[in-house]
Amino acid sequence: MWTLSRPIYSARDAFTMCISHVRDPQLQARLQAVANIVEQASDEYEAAALTSSLHEVAVSGLVGDDITRDEMERVYTTRMARKGAPARYIYDEIFSAPAHGRCPLCGHRAVKTLDHHLPKAHYPVLAVAPLNLVPACNDCNKAKLDTIPGEAADVFLHPYFDVIDNRRWLRAKVIETHPAALRFYVEPPPQWDAVLQLRVNKHFQRLGLGELYASESAEELLNIRHQLVEILATDGAMAVQTELGSRAVSAAEARRNGWRTAAYDAWSASDRFSSGGFSDQG
Repeated sequence: MWTLSRPIYSARDAFTMCISHVRDPQLQARLQAVANIVEQASDEYEAAALTSSLHEVAVSGLVGDDITRDEMERVYTTRMARKGAPARYIYDEIFSAPAHGRCPLCGHRAVKTLDHHLPKAHYPVLAVAPLNLVPACNDCNKAKLDTIPGEAADVFLHPYFDVIDNRRWLRAKVIETHPAALRFYVEPPPQWDAVLQLRVNKHFQRLGLGELYASESAEELLNIRHQLVEILATDGAMAVQTELGSRAVSAAEARRNGWRTAAYDAWSASDRFSSGGFSDQG
């Protein structure tokens, strides 16, 4: 996961724009009556996110006294997410925030949707709050589903509030099969507190990132195997190790905790891999 800048729009900005063209005067009046509640909920959400206490945000099926969950979900789907909707420009700006269009939750697949960090089915008051809307790939969005965090360790990593890329935490280990494979895992830095360590591990496991990265690294190995075979044949295992180490450094410059960085680090550290463990025959 990597960090994103927070959206520039407030919850009031988004909600006001969403309900600006409601034709039913009674519905519009009811929605306008909860604008302050929507704004306050977003402010409380931000405060909770900054103190790692999003699990304490109250679950509710109503916004105010009579705006139902279904009504609030329709505000999002028809007045923000739908193309041509009044607040679609806010949706589009959040959607396009990640560099290169990559999902910040897995760091690999393309952004396809906005994920409600706290699901709108259980937190409808946050349905259009920009701070609760995170660009994501379909797989990460589906893996999160409508999860309600029961404790601090259950809260998925939040790209707007959690800064974890300033230290290495993603590692890989060579599995000596034929050809060699990789097992990816989280190695928390000692500077992290216990809750953050648990959150990163759970985020990694629940989104299936180990399996994703193992699959991608297998494809990467397939693409570079011929080159490694030639280097081994002409210059020996030390030259293979040097090449892999150089690629690890280059990958780390781009993504300190990217799967390529972890993969090339692990490959370069394995004498057996550099001596031919990358080939089909081992």
